[in-house]
Amino acid sequence: TGWPSFTRPLVTENVTADTDFKLIYPRTELRSKHGDSHLGHVFNDGPEPTGLRYCINSASLRFVAVEKLEDEGYKEFVANFK
Repeated sequence: TGWPSFTRPLVTENVTADTDFKLIYPRTELRSKHGDSHLGHVFNDGPEPTGLRYCINSASLRFVAVEKLEDEGYKEFVANFK
């Protein structure tokens, strides 16, 4: 799609979803709950297991190498990579 896409948020509680009418059809906009910044949109055409496609703007992502997760404060997510 040109955007990084995911089947679900890493932490659901950190994301809000609201209907966006900025185009000719309604979309579900994703925003950061804490920063109120635009993250991207979620669509109903994704793969299993959720059937959803979280299309996230790359500018809202920060790459952290798996070996640096703990040092960067993301210890709770290390198990996702094993």
